[in-house]
Amino acid sequence: MARTTGSFELALNERPQQQTLTIWLYAEVRQAILEGRLRPGTRLPASRDFARQHGISRGTVVSVFERLQAEGYVSSRVGSGTIVNAVRSLRPTRAATDSPPDYIRRVIAGYARPKPFADLAATGTNRPFRMRDPALTEFPTELWAGLAGRRARNFAAWMRTEDDGRGYRPLRQAIADYLAAHRGVRCSADQVIVVSGVQQALDLLARLLLKKGEPVWVEDPGYFGATIAFGSVGARIVPVPVDEQGLSVSTGMRMCPRAKGVYVTPGHQFPLGMTMSLKRRMHLLRWAAGAGAFVIEDDYDSEYRFEGVPIPALQSLDEASSVIFIGSFSKVLFPSLRIGYMVLPPQLASYCLAFRQRTDFRNLHFDQVVLCDFIVAGHLGRHLRRMRELYASRLTALRDGAKQHLSGLLEISDVRAGLYTAGFLRNGMGSREAEKAAAAAGVEVLALDRFTLKRPDPNGLLLGFAAFGEAAIREGLVRLATALDR
Repeated sequence: MARTTGSFELALNERPQQQTLTIWLYAEVRQAILEGRLRPGTRLPASRDFARQHGISRGTVVSVFERLQAEGYVSSRVGSGTIVNAVRSLRPTRAATDSPPDYIRRVIAGYARPKPFADLAATGTNRPFRMRDPALTEFPTELWAGLAGRRARNFAAWMRTEDDGRGYRPLRQAIADYLAAHRGVRCSADQVIVVSGVQQALDLLARLLLKKGEPVWVEDPGYFGATIAFGSVGARIVPVPVDEQGLSVSTGMRMCPRAKGVYVTPGHQFPLGMTMSLKRRMHLLRWAAGAGAFVIEDDYDSEYRFEGVPIPALQSLDEASSVIFIGSFSKVLFPSLRIGYMVLPPQLASYCLAFRQRTDFRNLHFDQVVLCDFIVAGHLGRHLRRMRELYASRLTALRDGAKQHLSGLLEISDVRAGLYTAGFLRNGMGSREAEKAAAAAGVEVLALDRFTLKRPDPNGLLLGFAAFGEAAIREGLVRLATALDR
């Protein structure tokens, strides 16, 4: 790659008052790269010189450069400096707000129209390494109860709040602000629709966006809930393999280039755990923009990343109104809190709302009000910081214990994120055989082949660690080793 030489001048916009210096500088340099103002091969000034040019501390510049390198925007090598990478940005041929993609036009034109675990025995005990729960004993229940009590004593104050079907407006604004600050999502409160969870979001979107027989890409292996939702409307499921960079867009284009849309988990792929690379993200968005297809981005637990900062959402890169962003608070807080959200392109939000009102006329309830108070008062941020530390230590205990007890039997993934981890069998067993052996030993794991469509058995298991203390993790590993040591 030819390197650009000469004087370096980068015009920076004025920093918003509410934005930290580090976040502002990162956003400015990143946007300059995406817009082509910093062209591939450009050598950035030394951090000391850059800091002096713009009157900021060198530590801030170093932090921003490290983050840009971690996300693939720049490369830094000793003796070569920091060089801008080749990142092909989306450049829509038309303004997205003036002429929406094909899939949105179909909805506007009146297009919308009105397995996996059946063999598992239900157990009442929470055995290692069950995946479905976070660390419930660590949730600040007294704080939540206090917020709920205050709202219950002043019932009429919020009960008279106008309900436009999207959900409690202060909560939608809190969600929009939170996602902007922590996930890079660009949206207003009017683009947010509150739902009961990710599965309701997928069901609504499947019925809104797909007709019988129309193809849709899904990750293989991937989240069974998406396959259920798309299958229920008669869509043709196109299983696209994933690799260490996430969903293989080039393979998807060979298999079905004119798919109507795609479902992905780019922040923390379910179930294998990798993060989709920047190159793959840009390729996916270029395909969607060119095909007029939708992208459903499921951000189910990206808050729990234990190394570096969370990677910004795919939606933050979207310039063609392709991405629909969905998430839930059940994994972040507690499962019985049935509150999730959809962030829709502006042109689609009102049509999705009208479609949702075919089955649900009102969308305002007490839990939404309490959750809003919990977020606005800063309790969500503090809880997440505390849980990251706890889950990181529990994952470390699992990884260290696995080296001691499971060597030659099960190799734990090196992904450090989420509430579960994948392990790959090294003892010759298949996934389902190992799952059954573990269950007989009192350990609850899930076979990876439960999540595959056409892909061969990955010969692995999923182990949840979030809900278990280190002593329970060690005991579970000993039992699992006994089960796998055949």
